[in-house]
Amino acid sequence: MPQPQRAAWTDGAEPPEPAGEHAADQAALTAIDAGAVRRALATVVDPELGADIVDLGMLRDISIGAGGQVEVEVALTIAGCPLRSQLRGDVEAAVGAVPGVSSVEVRFGVLDPQDRRGLMDRARRRAQEQAPDVGVPASTRVLAVTSGKGGVGKSSIAANLAVALAEAGHLVGLLDADIWGFSIPRLLGLHGQLRAEHGKILPMDVPVGAGQLQVVSMGFLAEEDSAIMWRGLKLNRAVQQFLQDVQWGDLDHLVLDMPPGTGDVHMGLARMLARTEVLVVTTPPVAAQQVAARAADMARKGHLRVAGVIENMSGFVCEHGTTYSLFGNGGGERLARAIGAPLLGSIPFDPSVAAGGDTGAPAVLGSSPAGRALRDLARRIERDTPTPADAASCTGRMLHAVELAVERSGPR
Repeated sequence: MPQPQRAAWTDGAEPPEPAGEHAADQAALTAIDAGAVRRALATVVDPELGADIVDLGMLRDISIGAGGQVEVEVALTIAGCPLRSQLRGDVEAAVGAVPGVSSVEVRFGVLDPQDRRGLMDRARRRAQEQAPDVGVPASTRVLAVTSGKGGVGKSSIAANLAVALAEAGHLVGLLDADIWGFSIPRLLGLHGQLRAEHGKILPMDVPVGAGQLQVVSMGFLAEEDSAIMWRGLKLNRAVQQFLQDVQWGDLDHLVLDMPPGTGDVHMGLARMLARTEVLVVTTPPVAAQQVAARAADMARKGHLRVAGVIENMSGFVCEHGTTYSLFGNGGGERLARAIGAPLLGSIPFDPSVAAGGDTGAPAVLGSSPAGRALRDLARRIERDTPTPADAASCTGRMLHAVELAVERSGPR
């Protein structure tokens, strides 16, 4: 069988000029075939990242034999990529359709850490460029409050955080994206139906301190005890409509109360609002910390930035000032270390939080231990957590260079 001749080109480079008339003809044919193969490979989309393998930098090599045999090397993000078989089939089908190709062989490699980081950056930028217009200003900071499971106080954290940011003088949107388990209306003591004006939904508008809070929830559209039996695309469409079809205005912050776990809404959000920053809520026990780590992993697989960890119910402070660790301790710190994100705050177990949720009086407006901790959390998120624009600054680039230098140096 004739040995394949490697197409002498790299991305963005022209094929070299060979010597001799026959060599020139052969080189021209090879260049044309390589270009056709490359264009065919640009139709192969990585199903997890949603972009083609050429644009993502996963295409490493094309070799073309005189008899039409084509060898393609594709670099995967991890060696055991579960999508290997699907990508192989897609590559074989795309290249096999190019005129003159007699056979296709696919080889797989693995991206090194630097190339993998570059791939994720390209995927994130592509998601941002192709994201639908959701009606949220580009200047709005989007904070998604999420957790690995229910029962950790995620919605209470989201509601109190939004109220604290508004009290500080900001225009804050609060979207109850927990379509099945909506609880924001009760936590804030809000009732009534959402209205529409000029084809846009008007959020519930609540003055808070020097600022304003705008709230949207399925709870304003359904009875509190009604079950919402939606899945998949219908859930995503509901969240998309709450983003696109609401007259949010010029928000400073948009806080999202996400459903617990790692499901359809989370994946949809990663596509619709790629600039979202994720706040992971956990409780002190080890079991809760391990489950919460999945929420962080899900965010990063969707190319969302994990801004930090919030530990809830960290301890009970009695009236004499003594703290009791009712649910253990250290879960927030362990999770923060495990996922490489800062611990932004620890909120004590405090009856005022539950009482405030029942009466619609958020604890963050009071002077209880939890109220003070929640205000501190909001201030730290404002002060210490960089926005995506900051991450592209000189400091961000310098830290990125340090990370690469450490990776290259290897173990000592």
